[in-house]
Amino acid sequence: MTTSLNSTVAEDNTNIIPFIPSGKFYFSHGIQAFQKRRFNAAVKWLKKAIETAPDEPLYPCQLSVVYTEVGSYHAANQLLTEVLAKFGKEYVDCYYLMANNYAHLGLLNDAKKYVETYLEQQEDGEFEEAANQLLEMLNSLEESEDEDEDDWAFDDEDELLVYQETAFYHLEHEEWEHALTVLQEMMQLFPEFKLAKHKYAYALFMNGEQQEAMDIEEEWLEKNPGNIQSHVNLATFLLKQGLKEKAHVHIELLKNVFPMHEQQKLAVAETLARAGLYQEAVERFNVLRDKQVVRRRVYYKWYSIAAYHTGNPSKALTLWEKGCQQFPSLSKEGGPWMEQ
Repeated sequence: MTTSLNSTVAEDNTNIIPFIPSGKFYFSHGIQAFQKRRFNAAVKWLKKAIETAPDEPLYPCQLSVVYTEVGSYHAANQLLTEVLAKFGKEYVDCYYLMANNYAHLGLLNDAKKYVETYLEQQEDGEFEEAANQLLEMLNSLEESEDEDEDDWAFDDEDELLVYQETAFYHLEHEEWEHALTVLQEMMQLFPEFKLAKHKYAYALFMNGEQQEAMDIEEEWLEKNPGNIQSHVNLATFLLKQGLKEKAHVHIELLKNVFPMHEQQKLAVAETLARAGLYQEAVERFNVLRDKQVVRRRVYYKWYSIAAYHTGNPSKALTLWEKGCQQFPSLSKEGGPWMEQ
């Protein structure tokens, strides 16, 4: 009996077909994880798909999309470069994906080069509309950067620096009428220093003259659709009025802007925090280095709030306490956990 039973089991075992996962198996699990925003799992599954089917270009392309989603833009572009090297023009969509990554990194010239290559080579491409929008934005930002360079060319002039610091002092301490007086003088003495006009519009809004402030920035934006400070101010004005949907268009543009100048970096970080995009804001605050910038009231306040809402309460409290030491009025606002 025993011999017969063992023989039967052995015979059955020979009929078992082993399951060997294919690239499609791993890829489908990677897509499911990505859709559920389980990015670490998605990366693991997609890497397994690539290992299993190294000649399938779809898998590294999808992995690059995951990397883009988590902010690993260089890693994403490395994968896309390898796909283009191996499969050539057959995967022209890679050019658009690379352009998008370069735009996120603030490498606007590279972004423009790759999006133009995509538009030249694609035929009814999936990303044609998005690529045209990206190119339009890059052209606008290019014009804006040219104008912004004029603003910062004044930095060595002692008189302007005194005005700047005086205006910043009043703005930081929410002394709006004093700030407006100083900014009006700045605009008369230094008409080419455009930042003063944006700060003037901000002070106007905070002083209760909201419509005039909105009109100034909307008129400015009509002339220069890519002006970073106009988008910052209009997003702030609309958010403070509770008009989140209207603010969305300005915030979406700012998410893709990585300015060169520290003051603008701070402005974008603050605006993203105001909009509740705390993780994106923390990433922007983390790269600020200039001493003048990291001692601003808005730096302490909004970096603290963003840190608190991304699960770092100890850092949030440290920042808030430092801010309260330098700006005692900040203590009246409760703390980073309060509704702002």
